[in-house]
Amino acid sequence: MLVDHDRRRHGAPPDGAYGAEPPRTGDSALRRFLGGSPTGVFLRLLFLSVLVGAFLSMLGLTPGRLFWHLYDSARALLDVGLASLHDFGGWIVAGAIVVVPLWLIARLFAVAR
Repeated sequence: MLVDHDRRRHGAPPDGAYGAEPPRTGDSALRRFLGGSPTGVFLRLLFLSVLVGAFLSMLGLTPGRLFWHLYDSARALLDVGLASLHDFGGWIVAGAIVVVPLWLIARLFAVAR
């Protein structure tokens, strides 16, 4: 193994020049996208799925219950947002009933001068 100053003398790049590991020429796009070999990624995902599934089962959550809980939460959030917009629109109309006539009167007096 060459020491860093020996590597430079022999024309090789210093250690760490390629990052954590040297680039592999046979790296496929699928392998880069998945972050490893397809089999390894599948086994990790399977293991994590079993762990998360067991945890959710201990909490009494099923996929259907989880879906409907997320659906109900999104619906409630949308209802709150729309109610807020309705209130905001009411504020605009109430304010406009006072502000627009006052602005119009001020403009009429400004033109008269």
